[in-house]
Amino acid sequence: MGKEKVVLITGASGGIGSATVAKFAQSGWKVIGVDRREFSGDFPGNGYFILADISRPEDISLIYKKTSDFSPHLNAVVNNAGMQVSKPILDTSVEEWDMVIASNLRSAFLGAKFAHPLLVKAGGGAIVNLSSVHAVATSINVAAYAASKGGLLALTRAMAIEFAGDGIRVNAVLPGAVDTPMLRSGMDRGQHGGSSLEERLENLARKTVNGRIGKPEEIASTIFFLASEESSFMTGQALVVDGGATARLSTE
Repeated sequence: MGKEKVVLITGASGGIGSATVAKFAQSGWKVIGVDRREFSGDFPGNGYFILADISRPEDISLIYKKTSDFSPHLNAVVNNAGMQVSKPILDTSVEEWDMVIASNLRSAFLGAKFAHPLLVKAGGGAIVNLSSVHAVATSINVAAYAASKGGLLALTRAMAIEFAGDGIRVNAVLPGAVDTPMLRSGMDRGQHGGSSLEERLENLARKTVNGRIGKPEEIASTIFFLASEESSFMTGQALVVDGGATARLSTE
């Protein structure tokens, strides 16, 4: 019998993060979760939750020290943690820009340096980076977020090339509109109209080909696919999961 599969998931307390924790746990993986907020509910009993802020380099070092103490190897890393500042470029401060880049992009770069030896010890594995449709098509007042997610997509390709010789696959998931606290908190930018949050969400849903907003569990299933051997011949790729939103011309 092989070694128990272990995954580290950042942003574990968020909407997509908590759904991803549940998906891996239900599939028999041991889960290490990381977030700067406490986990709501019960974290998997055989897992390990680390309270830390991945925007801080010293915290990333501590996360992987604790991880290696808990498990000598990792089979997968899910870089899911992220933050968004909803402001026009002209109103975004250097501090806000730097915080978004540090949280969404630099954390994946630094995390990969620490995760690499643990993935090698497992005989290879997978890194899944949570980018966004904002990496390929964006909207008003999220420039820092879009830039960070575009950078993460480019980093995914670079990591895939450099880590291939070690048996480590690196892919990205680009979610569209998914019903999470982050989506709801960013619905006041005026781009969807509507006088209430529910009305704005309905307007957003109508803009997808599927006619609805995604569920965190649907993204979690895609993440799990890319972390598992089911996607063994995939690396350096971007999987868009957006209900068809980017398939439709913006002029229609």
